[in-house]
Formats: sequence, structure tokens, C-alpha cells
Amino acid sequence: MSWHPQYRSSKFRHVFGKPASKENCYDSVPITRSVHDNHFCAVNPRFIAVVTECAGGGAFLVIPLHQTGKLDPHYPKVCGHRGNVLDVKWNPFNDFEIASCSEDATIKIWDIPKQLLAKNLTVCKKELVGHARRVGLVEWHPTAASILFSSGYDYKVMVWNLDTKEAVIMSPVKTINCHQDVILSMSFNTNGSLLATTCKDRKIRVLDPRAGAVLQEASYKGHRANKVLFLGNLKKLLSTGTSRWNNRQMALWDQGDGNIRYYEVSTDKPHLNYLTEYRSYNPQKGIGVMPKRGLDVSSCEIFRFYKLITTKSLIEPISMIVPRRSESYQEDIYPPTAGAQPSLTAQEWLSGMNKGPVLMSLRPGSELLSPQPLPPERPPSKPRPHTSPRLFNQTEKLAAEDGRRPLSLLEERAPRWVAEHRLEEKKTWFTNGFDIFECPPPKTENELLQMFYRQQDEIRRLRELVTQREVQAKQLELEIKNLRMGSERL
Repeated sequence: MSWHPQYRSSKFRHVFGKPASKENCYDSVPITRSVHDNHFCAVNPRFIAVVTECAGGGAFLVIPLHQTGKLDPHYPKVCGHRGNVLDVKWNPFNDFEIASCSEDATIKIWDIPKQLLAKNLTVCKKELVGHARRVGLVEWHPTAASILFSSGYDYKVMVWNLDTKEAVIMSPVKTINCHQDVILSMSFNTNGSLLATTCKDRKIRVLDPRAGAVLQEASYKGHRANKVLFLGNLKKLLSTGTSRWNNRQMALWDQGDGNIRYYEVSTDKPHLNYLTEYRSYNPQKGIGVMPKRGLDVSSCEIFRFYKLITTKSLIEPISMIVPRRSESYQEDIYPPTAGAQPSLTAQEWLSGMNKGPVLMSLRPGSELLSPQPLPPERPPSKPRPHTSPRLFNQTEKLAAEDGRRPLSLLEERAPRWVAEHRLEEKKTWFTNGFDIFECPPPKTENELLQMFYRQQDEIRRLRELVTQREVQAKQLELEIKNLRMGSERL
């Protein structure tokens, strides 16, 4: 299939990935070699936390962001788990507080000192004990303070209220028991009133996290979802995974892949538009993403990834930059983003209140913006039996109690690709006018150069082979001539 994309105007069209120089990377980092599918890395504007290899128990490193270069082999660790650490997440409202979960079935909350660690940190601030098996994921609530979610291999999602004086919390405020297998990912909508999960049973679920009710779920034979993400206020979900033929579907990264693909999500169809791709030959173990408030707006940086390269024991920062000629602040590429202050207390959220995040402008010297008003929230509906589970089914809309027109949970009408996928599972997905599986993105300049050099090497090898054959032919011709002369003498 030839490449005929339908180009569209976008201010991010020419975004490119810029890897950090060697002196600005984090070298000699003993990155974990665990086969658990997770990021193993968390970043905020002050620190980078990375799960590390260690003997006996589990540990992770907390490295100040400015402390680049070669890491001391005796660098202090945050340790205290009796099993391997599987996930770490920074508190979005406190840059010095981090949560970790482990194979020892516990979650620990740590206070990181503002000065550099002088020795191993072994005493945690709080310990959460409730899961019966290892805990694979932790997620902080996006707007409410002191609310943490965890999921374990006991197929449970637990909601924890950390706003207590207890050092050891033995019971969560809510346990969600709707999953039939291991939970692979969790994602909140903007105000934290909905939680989406993917599970090893190949189902995507949208939950009311306070009631523990399944509002909608999907199960498609042609799509094995590994990760799910709420797309801001678009009321849509993006799931990534593989097809039944093991083709990647909207995959942004993979443990055996060194590439980062960049898409723009819009309200207009086809909603997801390919922009560009950062390519690398070094596969990543995981990726940490810097919050927007930690970006360098002076260089038009719109994302910064911290790529874990296990084969080199290296953490490589990669900046995604929009090229602009002007050195002034670019308002159009930096919309207001979530600040470092919660908009709700734990008790307010548990009582049923919802608020959007406290926004801030990334313009240097700006102050926090007041929370944007949100439409009135309807009370959570009771779960309904699913005779044919479908995620965006317009026949399963939730009716508002005030008598207004029924509202859909995610969008008023099912996306066209969902209906087509149900009717014809083998039909390929298209985005921006091209088949994203059969028609890969265009080659980058570096890759074209490498292909050119490989072709030149092949041509050189063939020429050498031809030369060898010509020499052999001349030698054979000379031997035949000598034999003829010898026979004539006889």
C-alpha cells in the first residue's frame, strides 16, 4: 500500500524528539530486570525515582533531577519492602512524598528529605496492609488529597484514605471486587469521578470508584487491551494493546521497542492523528513522564520522557520540542495544566463531591488559576446486568435524575470505528486516512541515511565479490593455457 496521508494543519506537526547529551543522562543506574509490565520509573520537577536491582527485599532510587552523570555504586536506596518493588508513584500535590508497592503485598508511603540522602531510607511514613497477594499498581487520585488506589494479584482494587494518624492502615475505605483476573492498568478522568481499568480477562471497565460499581465494560475478541487512558475532557478512552494477529494497536511504547510515537487527539474525526515518531535502537524497560509544570517552556518543550535503558544501565531524558523562532512564551502550545494543589480533601471526595483540578499557567511568574466550573454531577447509577457488554453502547446510557435528556457516560454516540469493528473484526484500523498497521509511518532522515549506507555497503560487497570472481576466472584461463601448451609439446 502506498503512502498517501491526508495532511492536516497542526501546530505540533513538526515536533521532534531531542535526546539529552551523555553528561545530562543518568549513567550506571542498576535498573530492575523484573518482567512485570510497568513503568518502573516516576518523575516530578525535583526527583526521578527508579526501581532498582538489589539483593534481598525490594528497593528504589530517588535521584535529584539535577544530579546527572555517573551514579555512585553506593548511592543510598529507599528500601524496606520484603519483596521486589513493582510500582512507584509521586504524590501529585507533594513533590517529597512517594508511594511504592511490592510483591510483599504491602504499599508504603515515604517522605523524601529535602536534602540529599546520606544513607538508606528504611523507615516509611505509612504502611498499607490489605491485599492478599502482591500489589502491582498504585495511583494517586488526581484532585483529592491523601486518596490512593492500589490493585493487586488478588484481583482487587482498594481505595485508601491516608488522612489518618495511624502509621499502619489495616483496612481500605473501599474494596472493588469486579475483576476476574489481574488488573493491568488504571486511569482516572479529569475530576477523578470515574476510574477506567484494563484486565487480563481482556475487558475494559469504567467504574464508579466510590460505589465500586461497573458502569460500562467492553470485551472485543479482536483487541487485547493492555493499557487504558482517559483523554482529558474529551469523554473518550484510548486503549493500547494487540490484535489477535499480534499487531500493535495504537501502541505508544513497548518493552522491546525504542520508539516513541506522537499523536494528536482532537474532537474531530478521526480523533487520533499521527504526527511524528522518535526512533532509537535502544529498547526501553520503562518510561517516566515529567508533569507539565516541570517542563522547560523557554525551549518550547511540551513533553519530557525519562527512558530506562537496561542494557546500558542508563536513564536518558528525551525532550519533545515544538520548533519556534520566537524566544517568547508560546501561549498556544501551553494550555492551563494541573497545579500542585488538591481541589478536594479526602473526606470531601469520599462524601461524593467532585471538582476539577486546580489549574496553573506555565507562563513564568504566573499564579494558580481558580478551578474551572464543571457541569453538575449526577449521582452514580446502580450497576446493570450486561447481556452484551460494549464500552460505548448508546443503548446503555445512564439517565440523569433531573429529567433532562439521558447522558452517555463517555459520549453521546458510539464512535463509528466501534460499530464497524463489531460488524467486521478483521477490518483494519485507519487514522488520518491511512492504515496504521499495513502502512507504517514515513522514514525519518536518519533512517533513510542508514538505509543508504547499508545499500552502499551491500554494493561494495558485491563489487568485491565480482572482482574475486574475475581474478579466479583469469587464473583458470591461465591454467587452461598452460595445459594446452604442455599438451602441444607432448
